[in-house]
Amino acid sequence: MAQRPGQGAVGLAWAGLLLACLCWAGNALVARAFHDAIPPFALAFWRWSLALVILLPFVARPLWQHRAELRRAGWRLWLVAALGISTYSVLLYFAARTTVAINLTLLNTCLPLATFIGAGLLLNEWPSRRAWLGMAVAILGLLVLIGQGSLASLASLSFNPGDLLMLLAVLDWALYTLLQRRWSSYFHGIPPLAFLGMLVLVGVPLLLPFYLLEQAGGAHFDPNLNNLAAIGYTGVFASLIAYLLWNQGIAVLGVAKATLTNYLMPVFTALLGYFILGEALQAYHWVGGAMIFAGLLLGTRQRPK
Repeated sequence: MAQRPGQGAVGLAWAGLLLACLCWAGNALVARAFHDAIPPFALAFWRWSLALVILLPFVARPLWQHRAELRRAGWRLWLVAALGISTYSVLLYFAARTTVAINLTLLNTCLPLATFIGAGLLLNEWPSRRAWLGMAVAILGLLVLIGQGSLASLASLSFNPGDLLMLLAVLDWALYTLLQRRWSSYFHGIPPLAFLGMLVLVGVPLLLPFYLLEQAGGAHFDPNLNNLAAIGYTGVFASLIAYLLWNQGIAVLGVAKATLTNYLMPVFTALLGYFILGEALQAYHWVGGAMIFAGLLLGTRQRPK
């Protein structure tokens, strides 16, 4: 019988998930800010190439030591890498060309619902009633943010092609998350850093032909300081740090609980907009954020014994 993780491990997992969502909120801002400067395939390719260069010295030896487990994972590893490393990044960066950063993070909050249903169908892990109630409260808080505290604003909300691409990215990420959990027996025993290194090692070559086609079509970018800094942020924070923390959170807490933290991404985006861009925080930001936090606490709180 598998042992339940201790309180310390659970607490660290929650903290890691929150930090991962903060990193990805920043990634959405970067994607939108640089959508004209760096083509989508170029940003995805160089983001993960940088991550791979940083990872290789640390994971080369563990990957060799665990080569038998990696061979046993086989095509499953390729599929998980294609979903989580290659496809998601490209869909996000293409979406950022036609929609704003806050929409990217708002639409990303569809992930908990997708994974709640997917976890039941693929993993037979249906969330508890408390988790569904917490999600409902968080959705109400999200609607407060989307509508800026006004029903009229919510009713007049419109979407564009970038929003549809972001929904596809959310479904892609949900499948990546669920398959990683479903096939955990194949990945068991591989250290988290080595596992991420293997996913990146597989994902970068999958991006290469599309990047070369983009280059052949005349889509280039200027390697100036700002563009390189954007690639640096996405390669280190949105890739290495966030993915490691996310994968660990799934392993410790399970899919349903871990994905509830995605409701905080619009809150983090609003806070980053305040501190970095000087955008004012309105009353609806505080109300919606408080409701999302309340829903997260309600949905993840353990039932008293």
